[in-house]
Amino acid sequence: MTKTLIKAPFRADHVGSLLRPENLHQARKDFQEGNITAEQLYDIETEEIKRIVDKQIEVGLEAVTDGEFRRRFWHTDFLEHLNGIEGYVPEVGYRFKEQETERYNVRNTGKISFNPEHPHVKDFILFNDIVAGRAVAKLTIPSPNQLFNEGIRDVDIYPDIEEYANDVIQAYRDAIKAFYDAGVRYLQLDDVYIAGLSSPDIPFNDGEFSREFLIDLALRVANGVLEDKPEDLIVTTHLCRGNYRSDWAFEGSYALIAPTLFAKEKVDGFFLEYDDDRSGDFKPLEHIPHGGPQVVLGLHTSKNGELEDKENILARIEEATQYVPLEQLCLSPQCGFASTHHGNILTEDEQWAKLKYIVDIAKEVWG
Repeated sequence: MTKTLIKAPFRADHVGSLLRPENLHQARKDFQEGNITAEQLYDIETEEIKRIVDKQIEVGLEAVTDGEFRRRFWHTDFLEHLNGIEGYVPEVGYRFKEQETERYNVRNTGKISFNPEHPHVKDFILFNDIVAGRAVAKLTIPSPNQLFNEGIRDVDIYPDIEEYANDVIQAYRDAIKAFYDAGVRYLQLDDVYIAGLSSPDIPFNDGEFSREFLIDLALRVANGVLEDKPEDLIVTTHLCRGNYRSDWAFEGSYALIAPTLFAKEKVDGFFLEYDDDRSGDFKPLEHIPHGGPQVVLGLHTSKNGELEDKENILARIEEATQYVPLEQLCLSPQCGFASTHHGNILTEDEQWAKLKYIVDIAKEVWG
């Protein structure tokens, strides 16, 4: 069989999540209160996914997502359906700059493996049918390294972190095969954990392992998962500093992780947050191999609806070419518009206007 390689990530791309419409919020409320069935909720989600696929194509995007419309959170909905992981309500949520997140997380309850009945596989098959070849159907899932966040691993089940890492790697390798067999050819791994390893706000060296050890482990996990991946499967990593109701969790440049992750992670592209000063400068990009992964510059914020000054965006793209050739760069928002069901603080119209703006600027820069 001939394999057709797509050219993702695209010059104008996006991270994935989109604002949930009010009728989807209402449907979830109705389901929780027992007023509609799970099947009825699924049908409403499907209709809304059809609408947003059409809208993404209309604004000119070449890769489209399901907006993560079947999820409450960008990561827990995927992780809690792995064998050996469960969702639960902790005593506190994550602390963001100005607020605490809704209380929900995952924890390790047994040996970790991929569940062949994982609902995201069936969800993607239907989503791909909806797209029907009109664009590239992109799937977003949390990075395997999200399972290394503090408090998830049960040290009674996995006293050895290397054994834990090996099982996480195998679970994700099995997941990637299942998604590939279901038709996925563009996969994005969303990773707050790795970005956090580069943040001075987070005192990793105060724990059991040094920051340097954890950075090396994160690289080994990422590359272990991608070992022997199909040639025609595009995989990118999105490095995020938190995205919850237009708020963020930590700051810091990518400098601490760049010599390891940027230089050696075997992905086809990096989606990077560069929407404000907390992200640092472009100098860490000097570690991206020339001719290697595409660098998707997240110069547009998804946290508000104001359109960025075009001349400033063009100037920043030019600045980034000091470190990465123009042909190796792309453009996107710095994150999704709704990493959780709550969504960021902007309107749907502003969301679509921002995505179209990115497409228009990309056409001006790259043709």
